[in-house]
Amino acid sequence: MQNTRLERTLTLAPLVLFGISFMALGTVFSTYGIAAQLTKGMVPAAYILALVAMLFTALSYGKMAQAYPISGSAYTYAQRSISPSIGFMVGWSILVDYLFIPMVNYLVFASFMNAAFPAVPEYVWILLMLVIVTGINVRGIKLAARVNLLINLCAILFIVTFCFFSIRHIVTNQSVFHLFSMSPFFQQGAGFSTIIAGASLLCFSFLGFDSITTFAEEVKNPEKTLPRAVLIVTMVGGLIFILVSYLSQIVYPDYASFPDPDSAAFVVIQNVGGDFLATFAIVMVTTGTFGSAMVSHASVGRLLYSMGRDGVLPRKMFGYLHPIWKTPIVNLLLVSLIGLSALFMTLGMAASLINFGAFLAFSCVNICVIMHFYIRKKDRAGWSLFRTLLFPIMGTVMDLYLLSSLDSYSLLLGIIWFCIGFIYLLVLTKCFRQKPPQMEIDAA
Repeated sequence: MQNTRLERTLTLAPLVLFGISFMALGTVFSTYGIAAQLTKGMVPAAYILALVAMLFTALSYGKMAQAYPISGSAYTYAQRSISPSIGFMVGWSILVDYLFIPMVNYLVFASFMNAAFPAVPEYVWILLMLVIVTGINVRGIKLAARVNLLINLCAILFIVTFCFFSIRHIVTNQSVFHLFSMSPFFQQGAGFSTIIAGASLLCFSFLGFDSITTFAEEVKNPEKTLPRAVLIVTMVGGLIFILVSYLSQIVYPDYASFPDPDSAAFVVIQNVGGDFLATFAIVMVTTGTFGSAMVSHASVGRLLYSMGRDGVLPRKMFGYLHPIWKTPIVNLLLVSLIGLSALFMTLGMAASLINFGAFLAFSCVNICVIMHFYIRKKDRAGWSLFRTLLFPIMGTVMDLYLLSSLDSYSLLLGIIWFCIGFIYLLVLTKCFRQKPPQMEIDAA
């Protein structure tokens, strides 16, 4: 029996940076044009709705991380609070998110670098990024944390620079009073349904606050650190998204005139900062996608490790830790192998599956809080009633509503993936005649 364990080295600051890096703050720019047209210029309003929905879910993740400070995230919470079978299906659903998010980052990185260096084929950039990300994660969480710090500093520096240039542009070309406008939150003739549609798209930007719970066994004092980190990541990300989209709308209010929604943010960026800021944006997007790929790659490796340690997946392969680096090296290499499919997969195909699994897992985590704290622990007195029942109910309703608002293509692919997992569960349990393997809690 292998005695090697994940090593507790992470504190609050690097954990928050991991979550922010996974979120890839640059997504506020890459999705801005599509969101602006979808919401008829009310992107900040859609971000506020998305932030509210994510905060309810973030509170639930924090509560469950206190109860079960071990690797596995939503998979572990559902497995222990509801049933092993439900836990397996939640883990299977969220697994597709973690598997495909690195792939999305490889594709985005390759497309930007190919635009800057047309002579170098995209597959070269995909392979280069994949090798570097794998190497950093295999060597351990400490090295990944150091690299991640530099990446986040670059992204934050760009966002501060963009906000400065935008405010200067507004004050110079309009007036200081234009800094305060209701147009990004209210457009005549646009209904609330447009904001809801935008929120269901923009929740993709928040994916990352949940990923840090997969590092539970590498965090010092996880019962206190994880809940704080989850809320900080969600709030910081949401406020940045709202501020950037607000300034973008004020700077360039004619959202319908963008020739290509995918590159709309670069029109805004060049409008306020010229070639200097546009070049800086390319650097920020490429480093941001690298950071997101690195963290998501590490997260899925640890989720597979949890499932392997339980015996849900073959234990010898997926439950193995490197004796020196103390990382799930086999899982990390397997994720890299799957990442090679970025060589022939399109960005749309990879992204279409992500939100389905996320909303399903988010809903289940909210239900886990009710099952574990309200029903089992009978934690119902005073403020606890809100934390253990009312807030999780609101989070569940909002997550399920956003899930139902996804486009039909995303829903179809998500349902197919879910059905494949259900068939595997039937095989694993011999048609439910026996329970799936269950994790032995050990938070030592």
